[in-house]
Amino acid sequence: MNDNAIVLTARDISRAFPGVQALAGVELTLRAGEVHALMGQNGAGKSTLIKVLTGLYAPDTGSIELLGQAVTPRSPLHAQELGISAVHQESHLLPNLSVAENICAGRYPHRPWLRGGGIDWRETHRRARELLAGLGIDLDVTQLAGGLPAALQQLATVARAVSTDARVLILDEPTSSLDADEVKALFALIRRLRDKGVAILFVTHFLDQVYEICDRITVLRNGRFVGEYPCARLDTHGLIAAMVGRELVSAERPAAHEVAASGSTPAVLAAKNIARRGQLKPMDIELRAGEVLGLAGLLGSGRTELARLLFALDARDSGDITVDGKPAKLEQPADALRLGLGFCPEDRKESGIVAELSVRENIVLALQARMGLGSFLKPAEQRALAEKLVAALGVKTASIETPIAQLSGGNQQKAIIARWLATHPRVLILDEPTRGIDIAAKQELMNEVLELANGGTAVLFISAEIEEVVRLSDRIMVLRDRAKAGELPRGADEDAVFSMIASHS
Repeated sequence: MNDNAIVLTARDISRAFPGVQALAGVELTLRAGEVHALMGQNGAGKSTLIKVLTGLYAPDTGSIELLGQAVTPRSPLHAQELGISAVHQESHLLPNLSVAENICAGRYPHRPWLRGGGIDWRETHRRARELLAGLGIDLDVTQLAGGLPAALQQLATVARAVSTDARVLILDEPTSSLDADEVKALFALIRRLRDKGVAILFVTHFLDQVYEICDRITVLRNGRFVGEYPCARLDTHGLIAAMVGRELVSAERPAAHEVAASGSTPAVLAAKNIARRGQLKPMDIELRAGEVLGLAGLLGSGRTELARLLFALDARDSGDITVDGKPAKLEQPADALRLGLGFCPEDRKESGIVAELSVRENIVLALQARMGLGSFLKPAEQRALAEKLVAALGVKTASIETPIAQLSGGNQQKAIIARWLATHPRVLILDEPTRGIDIAAKQELMNEVLELANGGTAVLFISAEIEEVVRLSDRIMVLRDRAKAGELPRGADEDAVFSMIASHS
């Protein structure tokens, strides 16, 4: 096949779910010997489109052509048989099987001369070695896949995907858990596959990687096709403008490292060179009493990773942390509680609420944990505290004994904030506190955040909604590709944030 010949075309792809139009008239064209980026913000429809292409979802309308022939993938296995393979963010290798077994799974060579057949292991190993060698991967095919580092698991997963003579390879966030050297190894493999004529669809939230490895870009927004662009003709500013739906306005802004107006206020909590391998590059951050520090960036920029390191939910590989200017031990969440930190997680249903417990029990959890096993809040104290905070935050519930799972999302979020108010936190980390709640509840929550800051609490406010960050924050710290891009003072607008995200500096 000639380079740049069209391998796959998806036309007018639409898919709806109850109450949600996930895709509406989406177009995609993949060419041989090219790496094609699929870009869009969270909720743009990227994952749904991938599931349509790989047969997990049937489109409501539209058609797919592969090598000029109409196809209808009915399942991921059927898609593989057609020549469409996908590699997702997490490796799906079976850890208790060898590399060769994983690569040849479902297609083992057999020895028919044995009674009942039987797997020809010598041929299995030979085929796996031959495939890996052809892809430039040096790997012992007899070792268990579960013992491989993340990067080698990802390479082996890609090898398995193309072992079926794939004409289209979909890579969905393949670099999310890899460090810089591991990304280089994966990109070397992607280039070899590209040079062999494979059409590659590459999904990532890292802008730098798009321009390093990709030839073309398709942008989706709110489930709709925005356009297809050669990378050479669309810079990062233009890409972000296409993703968010409007042109960026150029404006003179203070230098990213300029101290904000409240810079004279001492830091309650400060971290220097805090980092975690594969998740967050070294960066500095200061949280000041009575200030809302907004944390902005695209999905995958490292916002949640930073929050988890500050609360010691994940172990940092480097970095020094001080409280009131003095070195602090912050190695586990119990240390964070002791130091006066609170953390409302991104996924309230999985990591925030305890669904089986009542509103009262959820509210007193953090305070009880800080008091330790030897001390207990009396039932009357629990009730008084919960009633007070429910009234103060306007939590709508029939009773403080109501199971918290029965509350609306906004009221669950208020109850989680009440949990931390019970501990009188000096620092409160709010990771996506307004996600999935209605506009009225959002406004109430944002008012509560401002009240916390007015009371002297240092607040770290994280949101994918840049407008929320701009409206609420005294300072804005911008992340990009797991690194700190810079800071902006109060008064900076959304365009300033997007411009900093797009900047190559």
